[in-house]
Amino acid sequence: MNDIQLPVRGMTCASCVRRVERALQKVDGVGEASVNLVAERASVAFDPARTSVEAIAEAIERAGYQVPREAPPADDAPAPDAALRAGGRDAAEEADRRALKRDFLVAAALTVPLLVVAMSHGAIPGTDGPVGRWLQFALATPVVLGPGRRFFRLAWTALRHGTAEMNTLVALGTGAAWSYSTVAVAFPGAFPHTAHGVLPHVYFEAGAAIITFVLLGRLLESRARKRLADAVRGLVALQPKTARRLVGDREEDVPVERLRPGELVLVRPGERVPTDGEVVRGASAVDESMLTGESMTVDKAAGARVFGGTLNRNGSLTFRVTRTGQGTALARIVEAVEQAQGSKAPIARLADVVAGWFVPVVVGIAVVTFAVWLAIDPSSDGLATAIERFVAVLVIACPCALGLATPAAVAVGTGRGAELGVLVKGGAVLEAASRVDTVLLDKTGTLTAGEPTLTDVVALEDEAALLSLVAAIERESEHPVARAIVEGALARGARPGAVHAFGSAAGQGVEGVVDGRRVRVGTGAWLALAGVDTAALEAQADALAGLGRTPAFVAVDGRLAGLVAVADRPTAEARRVVEALRDLGVEVAMVTGDREGVARAVAAELGITRVHAGVRPEDKAAVVAAERARGRTVAMVGDGVNDAPALAGADVGVAVGTGADIAVAAADIALLRGGIASLPAALRLARATLRNIRQNLFWAFVYNVVGIPIAAGALYVWTGWLLSPVLASAAMSLSSVSVLLNALRLRRFGDA
Repeated sequence: MNDIQLPVRGMTCASCVRRVERALQKVDGVGEASVNLVAERASVAFDPARTSVEAIAEAIERAGYQVPREAPPADDAPAPDAALRAGGRDAAEEADRRALKRDFLVAAALTVPLLVVAMSHGAIPGTDGPVGRWLQFALATPVVLGPGRRFFRLAWTALRHGTAEMNTLVALGTGAAWSYSTVAVAFPGAFPHTAHGVLPHVYFEAGAAIITFVLLGRLLESRARKRLADAVRGLVALQPKTARRLVGDREEDVPVERLRPGELVLVRPGERVPTDGEVVRGASAVDESMLTGESMTVDKAAGARVFGGTLNRNGSLTFRVTRTGQGTALARIVEAVEQAQGSKAPIARLADVVAGWFVPVVVGIAVVTFAVWLAIDPSSDGLATAIERFVAVLVIACPCALGLATPAAVAVGTGRGAELGVLVKGGAVLEAASRVDTVLLDKTGTLTAGEPTLTDVVALEDEAALLSLVAAIERESEHPVARAIVEGALARGARPGAVHAFGSAAGQGVEGVVDGRRVRVGTGAWLALAGVDTAALEAQADALAGLGRTPAFVAVDGRLAGLVAVADRPTAEARRVVEALRDLGVEVAMVTGDREGVARAVAAELGITRVHAGVRPEDKAAVVAAERARGRTVAMVGDGVNDAPALAGADVGVAVGTGADIAVAAADIALLRGGIASLPAALRLARATLRNIRQNLFWAFVYNVVGIPIAAGALYVWTGWLLSPVLASAAMSLSSVSVLLNALRLRRFGDA
């Protein structure tokens, strides 16, 4: 199955979403289809052997919606990457917002004086007679047939496809109010007048105000969608438009999308790196905070990797392009955020199911309301009241808030996560993460730095002299442990001398002559073969091994001189994360392939009591399955490579690493900051988002359950109070805006 995402224009409510999804599911070869209202995007999994992208787009268009087509690239240009596509969508959405704003301003400019005339009830001279009624007609008609035309067009499209939606309600409500009022003005004799000869009521202001308020709600929703994509736009803006390509001794500026792997690119100080690559010449410090979240610059020299969008601070770099377009770290992160914001949480299914039958039921309630009120009073006044109630029910029941409840919260939550360095790949992931009660942590590279460091030095005489001799010998070795010892010794002030007659024994140790003295560094057994007695330090060596460290004895001129120990130490944030997870009520356990002693030593240092040690990568999934079998909701946290089976088997897979690795990590949640420090925040964000969704759904349901009876006139018997169509339209728009505002509160998540 292939996965694609298509922009869908023209959707306005949850009913639209249902119609597009049904149309997609009828296409032969489509496996899954999910449509997001806020993101205006359809996510489709399809079999390319049975259908095509063009066929899928045509199915959406047959359902009455638009799928903007992207122009095919030139023959010598690669396909546009996610960043460029996002920029194109921004332009289209901005054009839609401008049109919406224009329609709203026109509608408002005509509706405001219309309301003044209608609500004056004759207080303004000349407004209560035929002239005033024709004036209302003149003000309302351009609103209904101009800016309001979009609602009638979409309602007609829905009717042609045998469905009803929010636009159906708006079109019926405004159409009934305007049509009735127009007949009442043009042919007043068609209505039986009251005994006092009062002309029939007109509701021009209701029809115009409904359209204006709905347009205002749509405009606010459109602006909210613009804010929801700020995280993606911020990432897209980091990529330069052009790159300085080197062709022999010549430099040429070319569009970034025309770069090819293997080409050389020059980046000067203060410029952003245009794409991913490997440095071949030069040295500089690069700001990679957009990927890693770290404010410290990273030194780059020949052989170092650079990533598109990062900022070159000082020094010029020449690098060879290794990845372009969708393969870059930046583009993949952009794509992941877009997919997440276009996804749908399982909790949204409830709203979708309700929306499927909601509109027909509301139309039925409106018809019954009209019939009941007309039966109560068949006079012209009764007919006017019946029409007013009919319109009010249709307007107040528009399911905007219901359709926005879930996608708005998911979009804001995932966007805020990206800002905090937490890449959440979809609404379903957010819902699963909100229920996590057990976290399984890999050790190496997750709880620890993944690289050995010098932890202990025991010298029988002068420590500085011992470290200088050890650093000199180990500097000749390429082993990772040797590098760790050298770096640690230099950090402690060692001054290594020249080495002669260097030799090594695989898995045992190294030796050589430093300043005329023979130095050996290695295991106790290997030194014993050379006649060195290590008994004086064996107890300390055993104690260090019990703490998860790897000791090495040091002998100088055949005599024991001390020992050094290295270990893959827990990161500074590991203990804080474990404590924070416990505060959230989450059970924490370690799952590692390392030795039992080392694993338990690290676990004890971090306060973890449950340890699964010596577990092979393929067996970690069995540990996850066992936890799930006892009813736990499990998050597996690892590096995304060796832990892939466990990540896939968990309810939530969490990948830890640098931004470049995260871009390709096969996990549900990716921690962009290169460590597990943001793991508790990810779980708290998921819980906050689901809480927000439940709040939105609750108030959206309550609004309709309470609002529809009031609009129908249920309170009239006891209070004599009726809800006018104008107030109903304002209440409908307010409900949608309130849902969006509640969702946007998530943008403040994590702020002090």
